[in-house]
Amino acid sequence: MRLDRLLANSGLGTRSRLRDKISHGSVQVNGVVVTDASYHVNESDSITFDGQEINCQTKLYYLLDKPDGVLTAMEDKRLPCVADYIPSELKSKKLSPVGRLDYHTSGLLIITNDGELSHRLQSPRYEVPKIYLATYRGLEWTDEEIATVAAGFSIRDKGYSEQIAPADLKVKDKLSDGTMRALLTLHEGKTHEVRRIFAHFNKEVLELRRIELAGVKVSEDIDSCGEFRPLTEDELGLLFKAAGLK
Repeated sequence: MRLDRLLANSGLGTRSRLRDKISHGSVQVNGVVVTDASYHVNESDSITFDGQEINCQTKLYYLLDKPDGVLTAMEDKRLPCVADYIPSELKSKKLSPVGRLDYHTSGLLIITNDGELSHRLQSPRYEVPKIYLATYRGLEWTDEEIATVAAGFSIRDKGYSEQIAPADLKVKDKLSDGTMRALLTLHEGKTHEVRRIFAHFNKEVLELRRIELAGVKVSEDIDSCGEFRPLTEDELGLLFKAAGLK
């Protein structure tokens, strides 16, 4: 494969920009500076770009810190969606989000074209932990309520009974405006599950943010929303371990 094409496939920029970078000596292949964009390379070659070793694998892995008011979809004609945060040079790489975050939930989304990893991270079988930071209004959680959440319980908010799996709830703090915050760790992914759990105990979620998945984290602060970046090797290791993959 041509060097400029492989670099573009890795999400490092447009081929025209990369050809310019290559011609100015920004790329090394197996320790040797290469200035010819048409130079033939393989995914197994060691390639550095501006002094940083890059991952040139066909399968791509990214993290998006999804803002509130963005649809977890790759296309929508009416509403902002996660595809709006993916660089144009990656639009043809068959990337898609792993699972969903509600329209009004911000935070961590994995974006990849690795179907097996995506499937396992979403499967209840692997019980991948997902941690949410909820800002809510209502009475403080009682020890009995927290124990009920930890044991799992039956909910009937849709006209039929549905079992909610055990989850770990930890009260975090109380804010100056009187609202409170709590952390909820889930191991499944039912629709609107966090809000439904809080509503079951007469607490209204005002703001919801996923801050962690399988040990991969984003800041609790919404100022990082909109960030789109490649996953690090350490983060990939955490995801593969949680999914039972090498």
